[in-house]
Amino acid sequence: MKKFITFFALIAVIVVGGLCLPQKEEYDYLRLHIRANSNSSIDQNVKYQIKDMMVETLTPILCNVQSKQQAQNIVEEYKYLLKYKCEEILKQNGFSYKANIKLANEYFPTRTYSNTTLESGYYDAVIVELGEAVGDNWWCVMYPPLCFVNKNENAIQIKYKSKIVEWFKMLFD
Repeated sequence: MKKFITFFALIAVIVVGGLCLPQKEEYDYLRLHIRANSNSSIDQNVKYQIKDMMVETLTPILCNVQSKQQAQNIVEEYKYLLKYKCEEILKQNGFSYKANIKLANEYFPTRTYSNTTLESGYYDAVIVELGEAVGDNWWCVMYPPLCFVNKNENAIQIKYKSKIVEWFKMLFD
C-alpha cells in the first residue's frame, strides 16, 4: 500500500511540476507586422493595400517552406522587391513617404489565429514600416503560414507537443 501511495504522490508531483513548466511548441514562428504611417483613414487604407500585396506576393513563395529559417531567408532574398512594391502602392496613392522592411525580434500581444493561439512574448518578425509607422498596425504569422496559405494547397497542420503526455505514454505503454 505504501508503494501505491508513493507512486501516486510521485505522479502528482510530476504532473503539477510539469504544468508549471513552459511548453515550447514544435514550430518556431515568423510573424509579419505592418505599421501604418498614421491612424488617418487614408493611411489605414493603404496599409491594407500593402497587406494584400504582401500576402499575394509571398503566398506562392512561402506555402511550401519547411522551417522558419527558410522563410526568413526567402524574405531576405525578396526584401528589396517587396520594398519596391510597397513604395509603388504608396506612390500610386499619392504618398511621398517611403516603406522600410526589416527582420527583427519584437514583442507581440496574445493573438488567436483560427484555432491557434500565440501567447504574448517576443517573436521574430518581418516588420513593414510605412512612413512614420505610428498608426494602427496589422499582423499575422508567415511561418507556419497562418496568413499565407495557398487555397490550392493543404494548410500545414500545426501540432503541439506535451512533455507530460509523452511521459505518460512512455510510462504506460
